[in-house]
Amino acid sequence: MSASTPHRGAAESATYTHGHHESVLRSHRWRTAANSAAYLTGELRPGLALLDVGCGPGTITADLAELVAPGRVTAVDAAAGVLDSARAFAAERGLTNVEFATADVHALDFPDDSFDVVHAHQVLQHVSDPVGALREMRRVCRPGGVVAARDADYAAMTWFPEVPGLRGWQRLYDRVARANGGEPDAGRRLLSWARAAGFADADIRASASAWCYATPEERAWWSGLWADRTTASSYADLAVAGGHTTREGLAEVAAAWHEWAAAPDAWFSVLNGEILCRV
Repeated sequence: MSASTPHRGAAESATYTHGHHESVLRSHRWRTAANSAAYLTGELRPGLALLDVGCGPGTITADLAELVAPGRVTAVDAAAGVLDSARAFAAERGLTNVEFATADVHALDFPDDSFDVVHAHQVLQHVSDPVGALREMRRVCRPGGVVAARDADYAAMTWFPEVPGLRGWQRLYDRVARANGGEPDAGRRLLSWARAAGFADADIRASASAWCYATPEERAWWSGLWADRTTASSYADLAVAGGHTTREGLAEVAAAWHEWAAAPDAWFSVLNGEILCRV
């Protein structure tokens, strides 16, 4: 393989189920290195070169950039539009060591051995070939560096109290995501995908961590963004266009989110799988 030629897998795309509606970015902007990449931060030090794949609005990117400064961070996303938000956020933070570009994780436009750290948060669940994506992330990572990925596991999400409409939401999301070529239960599969991508067992550290929403403010925020996403985002359009539900069905799911959040003892947990792979 040429050092300047990216590897292209047999399948190179999948539909991003969530899209970039405001309700989606509301969720993404909440994410930080502390609440979404703690399994990786211990590996970081000043001077490292880092690639952030699927950076979205760039809130995790900015934290990682501060941790490796004066090292350079290259942040990429398949959606060009969201990079404007990421650039603005980096500028607000006063960061000068980050650059942004569009990229497909199945075919990264970088030479072999370009980065010390290659990171992807909530990306592999949405791609058509997660094993191929990990191989490509490994290709651009230098020997001795690390490839890191973290993904949610929708089937493992759990909540209280039991609201029947939320079980309907969980089943609906699963159908829509799979129809789009994704794997909504990616978290439990990361270790398997890493092994299939060629990482040795001794070089993989698998772990898990959770987001938990239990205060009144957290419940209102989490339920509100999912209710809005269910009725107004591209996810809603895909759900209806794919024949998975109707607009009336989506409204019922949104109502279930508000019903859950109204309970004074409501609690919701999102399990995330994690892998840290030494190259």
